[in-house]
Amino acid sequence: MRGADVHGSGSGGGPGATAGNGVDHEFLALERELAVFLRRARANSGEMAREVHPDLEAAAYGLLVRLESAGRQRATDLAAYFGVGKATMSRQLRALEGLGLVARETDPADGRASLVHLTDDGLARFRSVRDARRGRYARKLAGWDRAEVAELARLLHHFNERAED
Repeated sequence: MRGADVHGSGSGGGPGATAGNGVDHEFLALERELAVFLRRARANSGEMAREVHPDLEAAAYGLLVRLESAGRQRATDLAAYFGVGKATMSRQLRALEGLGLVARETDPADGRASLVHLTDDGLARFRSVRDARRGRYARKLAGWDRAEVAELARLLHHFNERAED
């Protein structure tokens, strides 16, 4: 983790050690590392979005990820999942439709609503970029034990589940 002190040295303690101001060093270290991670993730999303299509916005890449993993979705469900407003989601979906990456179809459960899905071209482009990204992860983590990679994935999953609560 880039040499971060996650054990709170400097306050003389291990787990739960706090600075004189009552701040947990573990949580400060977590905040620092998440900030770096998120900054890099945003930059990577932008790069991957441009690899899918040169005109694709970085924020829209996550929509492709969600549609590939969850399948057909209502725009309102996508907006709720990402925590954005309906107007923002509509704008992003229109842009993806304009690029030919997603399409809409009538929801068979409710003819007034529509479901959004990846087009064949959108799916092929997305999978190509995703597979290349996985290859980069594999190269970056080549020195890690598989159990460490699995543990990192498990902890991130646990963190993401709690973040949704």
